[in-house]
Amino acid sequence: MKTSTRTAKHYTWGAACDGWHLLKSDSLSVIQERIPPGTAEQRHYHARAQQVFFVLAGEATFEVGEETVRVAAQESLHIPPGTPHRIANQEAEDLHFLVISEPKAHGDRVTT
Repeated sequence: MKTSTRTAKHYTWGAACDGWHLLKSDSLSVIQERIPPGTAEQRHYHARAQQVFFVLAGEATFEVGEETVRVAAQESLHIPPGTPHRIANQEAEDLHFLVISEPKAHGDRVTT
């Protein structure tokens, strides 16, 4: 099925962040998200889901365990299940990325 941010189900989260469900199933989730400058998600982990974050535009700063990892446009980062993490936008431009979760991460989030 063809989809885009114009046709996908949209939601907002945090401080003015956006998400679009490009694929939403129990076994796989693909979401495009936008994080404005100076915002971040809460630190958390997923008990079952592994995730891949692929940066489309901008640069993401991740906290992964005790490490800080910067991920530029056209780069990705894999987060195994059970790994505490959070993504932040410390840059002056919007951050656009895909988050791919297997299985879906909704209902599998534990805030740390």
